[in-house]
Amino acid sequence: MRGKAASGAGGQTAGEAEGSARSPRLERGRGALGPALELVHTGRAPTRAVLTAELGVTRATAGAVAAELEALGLIRIDAKPSAAAGSQGRPSHRLSLAEDGPVALAAQVHSDGYRAALVGLGGRIVATTPGCEIIDPDPARVLGSVVDAGARLLRETGRHCVGAGLAVPSAVAEPEGTALNPLHLAWPAGAPVREIFAERVREAGIDRPAFAANDVNLAALAEHRHGAGRGARDLLCVATGHRGVGGALVLDGRLHTGSSGLALEVGHLTVNPEGRPCYCGSRGCLDVETDPLALLDAAGREPGPDGSLLHQARELIAGSLDDPKVRMATEALIDRLGLGLAGLVNILNPDRIILGGLHRALLDADPNRLRAVVADRSLWGRSGGVPILACTLDHNSLVGAAELAWQPVLDDPLSGLAPA
Repeated sequence: MRGKAASGAGGQTAGEAEGSARSPRLERGRGALGPALELVHTGRAPTRAVLTAELGVTRATAGAVAAELEALGLIRIDAKPSAAAGSQGRPSHRLSLAEDGPVALAAQVHSDGYRAALVGLGGRIVATTPGCEIIDPDPARVLGSVVDAGARLLRETGRHCVGAGLAVPSAVAEPEGTALNPLHLAWPAGAPVREIFAERVREAGIDRPAFAANDVNLAALAEHRHGAGRGARDLLCVATGHRGVGGALVLDGRLHTGSSGLALEVGHLTVNPEGRPCYCGSRGCLDVETDPLALLDAAGREPGPDGSLLHQARELIAGSLDDPKVRMATEALIDRLGLGLAGLVNILNPDRIILGGLHRALLDADPNRLRAVVADRSLWGRSGGVPILACTLDHNSLVGAAELAWQPVLDDPLSGLAPA
């Protein structure tokens, strides 16, 4: 039986006395731990002075909150930063994310393969596996393989894992966590991907929460927090995956998924009524008119046996725009994409549009043409112009999958890091 700890003044144990010495400020600020961590996580609080202002607390309370986050191994405090040239006074303590801190296991599955990664706070990819180009029609086998790959990374790095997130190229129904239309994976409709993923995570010895969501939704979340969408209030993201087209919307700083997770299925917006048959039963949808296969077909190029369709389409634009047929195909896709974006702008009135996958390459190929189509067809585009930017994060769906796993920690660092 353990003996009692030595008592301090007033009958307190030594630990209690130490805690009471720092508890008033920390207890007042404990509810600010999550908001403070999110501010540092998204780069909005690089110093203690900024953190104090953003939280609306005293400098002492902000200091106690930052010290607690450092004690949890999440951030680092530089109490003696060098002053900028010409500045006066003592510079504020600098706050940065702990480079050796915990990570989330992120996984992405697409029509050309899968990849696993470990992602720290700030959206920083710590380690990643090579992309695998084999997809099995059985989701349990694929998810088992990608989780095993992620578990190997955890063993090799020795990092603590806060949870796991999965990005899939399908609408994911809530609250069931089922992939309703994994059209390009040959998986059965309604596959319980979240349940399967969580089971594989547990079987790998990772006793942490597991999540799953649509890949473009997760790309938008990552870009909003760490990339081209940072600072936008109402952000529209449209992107091609390796096949098909997806969309996502961040409203007032929060990802909008609708009543059951199925919002922004923009791939089935008609942009060419006499166009290609779509998997949904319609014709001329954005999904089949502006994806990598559509570009290769329009340019008269057969898809190669090696490498992803997305990579082949990007390479075609990057290296062959002087070919009249490739230029014509690229312009046709730009016009159809612009038509779809204009319709979305009229409905959603976003303050920024970001494009990913092949759409990013289309924007780079002729930004003026795309913006002109959107402005000409959009009521709001004509009056003010909506900025159209390229996504900037590598593997943004993986980073977004990690954001799912990090969210419980951002909500409540003490509970989120506690053993499951």
